[in-house]
Amino acid sequence: MKIKLANIKKAQKLLNKRECVAIPTETVYGLAANAYSDKACKKIYKLKNRPRNNPLIVHYLNSQILRRDCKFNKDFQKLYKLFCPGPITFILNLKKKSKISKIVTNKKNTLAVRFPKHPITRSLLKKLSFPLAAPSANMSSKVSAVSSSDVKDDFGKKIKYVLEGGRSSIGLESTIIDVRNKPKILRLGGIEVSAIERSLKKKIIMNNNSKKISSPGQFKLHYSPGIPIRLNAKKINKQEAYLSIKKGNYDKPNFYFLSVNGSMKEAAKNLYSILRRIKKDKYRSIAVGKIPNIGLGKTINDRLKRASKF
Repeated sequence: MKIKLANIKKAQKLLNKRECVAIPTETVYGLAANAYSDKACKKIYKLKNRPRNNPLIVHYLNSQILRRDCKFNKDFQKLYKLFCPGPITFILNLKKKSKISKIVTNKKNTLAVRFPKHPITRSLLKKLSFPLAAPSANMSSKVSAVSSSDVKDDFGKKIKYVLEGGRSSIGLESTIIDVRNKPKILRLGGIEVSAIERSLKKKIIMNNNSKKISSPGQFKLHYSPGIPIRLNAKKINKQEAYLSIKKGNYDKPNFYFLSVNGSMKEAAKNLYSILRRIKKDKYRSIAVGKIPNIGLGKTINDRLKRASKF
């Protein structure tokens, strides 16, 4: 997509005034504000109706700028070199002199940081004198937005501006890894855990403690379309949509598929838009067929499991 400088400047102007702007990323759209400003970050929580104990991910252009705020170690530097910019978020220790708002971190001494790959958002970050706090641009606990129209459906005119960037190419949030001590996965995402393990040449711990909220994306209820979801369903109830990993021979109006041929990459990209479509089609619930728990299938299953807590 062509970068329109007029759009970048409009977003820049609003962000400099401590307003919130929806921005495109390769994972999902984000609701962005000045990460150094308490006033700006409070607006994110208010707009999303987000619990204040749920920290925010902060988006940087590069590690050189991040060095002002966070301490580095070898694992971070190695993963940064291999996967950034891209769909991976790191938990790092803050420096004492960091300007990051305590609203962002919930007064913790750690920070979730990411380096988005989307060219439009990277162009915006180059224009700013501060990093961007940016959780997903949707109401808290609901389905993430993967297009500007999704953002507008959720917020209407409550957001000052939506920076158009087309549809998100990955469609799932970033993988979150705590690299402060022994590397630990806090949220599955757009990069498979096996790829991280190969890069670091060590086994990565999976954190399953949802009671201790140390990073974004750890609440049990999340990514919900606002209707009940049944997992590994074998039968379909009345007024219920059926969601399959691949198209198959289904031709009924209540049958939806994530991929034509079962591609996990395609399924991941389509997941949120199809959940939104099913809700708009006014089905009362969703029956989900079995999805292979391999590769990105693990992330898809994680999202559907959390959405089923509705």
